[in-house]
Amino acid sequence: MIPTLLLVGLAFGQWWRIAVPITTVVWVVAVLVTTEATMADDALAAAGQAVANLAVGVLIFQAGRFMFLRMFPRRSDTGF
Repeated sequence: MIPTLLLVGLAFGQWWRIAVPITTVVWVVAVLVTTEATMADDALAAAGQAVANLAVGVLIFQAGRFMFLRMFPRRSDTGF
């Protein structure tokens, strides 16, 4: 399941402020519905796992975006 969260982080890394809370809630609900989890402890653990794995995916996206923009800077419209 970890690759799923990493891919979500990679796919929605540009909109991480929205993606992290929504995906965390969805992940916690999915864990509670599909497993025999107790409410408090397992929900907190699932939320922590979701945030950590999404953060890694978002960081990979942001690092790739930063490197791409450094390699191919935008041209200035003021010069020749």
